[in-house]
Parts: sequence; C-alpha cells; structure tokens
Amino acid sequence: MTKFAKWMLALVAMLGVSSLALAETKAVYHINDSAVAGVAMNNLKNHLNADPGAKLIVVTHGKGIDFLLDGAADKNGNPYNIAVEELMAKGVEFRVCNNTLVGRKIDPKTVLPGAKIVPSGVAELAKVQAREGYVYVKP
Repeated sequence: MTKFAKWMLALVAMLGVSSLALAETKAVYHINDSAVAGVAMNNLKNHLNADPGAKLIVVTHGKGIDFLLDGAADKNGNPYNIAVEELMAKGVEFRVCNNTLVGRKIDPKTVLPGAKIVPSGVAELAKVQAREGYVYVKP
C-alpha cells in the first residue's frame, strides 16, 4: 500500500466518512410565528420528497403554536390540520410549548391530536440538537 493510500485510509477513519454516509438525516424545524407555517409545511414536504427517510421534528412556541390549534386556518381560510395530519402520517413530529399554552391561557385540549405538548419549546430545541443530534432549520 502506498504512503498516499495509507494517509487516505487514516483520513477516512478519522472523519468517520463511512459512518456519515450511513447516518440518517435528523432536522428540527423551529416555528415561533405561525405566519411562516405555510412555508414551513412546504419546506417539510420538500424535505421528505428529497430525503424520504429523514426524521423531522417541528418545535413551536409563542405565536408559532397557533397553526396547531383546532380550527386554525391560513389567511385564505385553508385549514392547517390537513397538511399537519399528512406530515404526521409521514412521521413528522409536532411539539408544542406548554409554557406558551399556560402563558396565553390556551386550553391544551385545543392542540391538534397527535401534536405533543412539551414543557418548554426553547428547551426542547436545545435538547434535540445537543442530545439527539438534530440539525436546526428555521423556515
């Protein structure tokens, strides 16, 4: 084996290229304003079309939770629940900040079925990035 080949083999081992090629994509989408919910839904659909095996989480807080409440619709009157349910069926997880629900006095029962209520949206963002290896996406 040549000196160059040995060097390349060592570099591949150090970088973990073989394991990177096999790693699944994990991304957390951060929504803190429902004005971008429609764009985010399109981003998520496009992401899954390009990478069907991706693990995607949407974390919401502040005004970003509004599209995940019963009866929420865009400015044209189109309900969000249809797109959310389609994405959930493809494995996308939606997480809603309980601090926002409490602070805004919103009944947790109005959160769309299937969306998970988490103690803190910002803490959830940090946790999935630091502990679970998700990359951050801001639509």
